[in-house]
Amino acid sequence: MHSAVRIAITGVGLTAPNGNNLEEFRASLLNGVSGVRPYSIRYFGDTLAGVCDFDVTRYQKRKDARNGTRAGSIAIYCANEAINYSGLRWPSADLSRVGVYLGITEHGNVETESEIHNLRQFDYDLRYWSHFHNPRTVANSPAGQVTVNLGITGPHYTIGGACAAGNLGIMQGAQQLMLGEVDAALAGGVSESIHTFGIFAGFQSQNALACHVEPERASRPFDQQRNGIVIAEGGAIFMLERYDDAVRRGAAVLGEIVGYACNSDANDFVLPDAARQTECIKAALRRADMTPEDIDLVSTHATGTELGDIRECQALNMAFGEARGDHQVYFNNTKSFIGHAMGAAGALELAGNLPSFEDQAVHPSINLEHPDPQCKLPGCLVAGRTLPNIQVNTILNNSFGMLGINSVVLVKKP
Repeated sequence: MHSAVRIAITGVGLTAPNGNNLEEFRASLLNGVSGVRPYSIRYFGDTLAGVCDFDVTRYQKRKDARNGTRAGSIAIYCANEAINYSGLRWPSADLSRVGVYLGITEHGNVETESEIHNLRQFDYDLRYWSHFHNPRTVANSPAGQVTVNLGITGPHYTIGGACAAGNLGIMQGAQQLMLGEVDAALAGGVSESIHTFGIFAGFQSQNALACHVEPERASRPFDQQRNGIVIAEGGAIFMLERYDDAVRRGAAVLGEIVGYACNSDANDFVLPDAARQTECIKAALRRADMTPEDIDLVSTHATGTELGDIRECQALNMAFGEARGDHQVYFNNTKSFIGHAMGAAGALELAGNLPSFEDQAVHPSINLEHPDPQCKLPGCLVAGRTLPNIQVNTILNNSFGMLGINSVVLVKKP
């Protein structure tokens, strides 16, 4: 990164459909354990989803969870876990110098749908509308709930970036540290998407909602038999610090953020543009003063939609398809395990791959039984089983979203 300020990852807190901390999540990824299960939601009916099962009351009172939101509970759980993981002395730290930056796909749909549904039993008498509705539905709600829970008096806000939002939260935290606005950043993404029937109905209307008689086999990016997205909830929040500060306090550094980029397709609501994605990847590499030959592992965005997967592979071929010498680059995908966690996706996918720096393994993409020839990649697409004894020093994390928003984050082994 051109800035002289280096950014370290010193903690990870997460909940995913197949694990409630980094150790559990990583074990599931290495062992091919899916978190997709049967799911039913009002008005829509039976479907499939990636559902989290974390202890909501570990870090908040049941009353506070009831008055808040599912996204808020996810954020509170992940933020507390990230702090504990980092070893940062809390609350003796200067809480006015801690920032909370969370990516979200959308926020407030769950609460509005629920209020309207509940109002029906009172013949739509608005006297029964919850007075918690406004604080629940403001866009900054998940990040704000973290500050209330933890007593943080520094800045907080959310970054609405569709399915690129998890990466954008990380980027925002890094930027604020580089600017000197904060000394520690809780940054990442959260999603409560499975609790709104509208998102299921919306993807169904686009013929983009996955189905399969075996739930754990429904999410199958790059496979010829893929038929859409499995919607998931979850969250991943990183503790970010300036590298020198982390070293000074003796923190264990999990990775260093060395590059990032964000751009826009500017041509369609939902169809991605491979050329713009390529430009985003190359911009992140330039910021890190790296070339494609410096990348060991690419965590793909691949959602399991037909054109989305094809366009991303075209972008990766344009970015990585030039002469590479003897260097091997590996590609994997995490959505095949947990579905698409929307605003949390990029952050969760990066978290799941970070341990590669230490355990020297690359987790596979599961359900990749019949690779689509149109999804051929310029390297090894890891499928079916974990690859051991792989030296991973750099990870490139792709995350793209509707309205043509593209984001890439580059992390290096400390």
